[in-house]
Amino acid sequence: MSTHETTSPSKRHKHPSPANHYYSYIASILLTMIAFLLVMYGGLDKTFLYGFLLFMALIQVTLQLAYWMHMKEKGHLFPIIGIIFGGIVALTAVAAAVFWMWW
Repeated sequence: MSTHETTSPSKRHKHPSPANHYYSYIASILLTMIAFLLVMYGGLDKTFLYGFLLFMALIQVTLQLAYWMHMKEKGHLFPIIGIIFGGIVALTAVAAAVFWMWW
């Protein structure tokens, strides 16, 4: 008798459970609610508020890339490098534009 199994169990791709997507979605909703409430409250220093909102946005982008775009899995090194390079180019362009306007 022949077996129909062509790959060994150790070489099979392990699929993540949908619970990771649920947790990421709930975390994104909570981060958005916290940001909205902080802005709506209005009693905080603007410098602190901008910094905290930027920090929360970075957390949310990381969650989105890791769980929804599957960047945490193996084989995604080149897209990650591309995203980082694109971010560097964008930040350089914004910094150059701001410098050009204020100079």
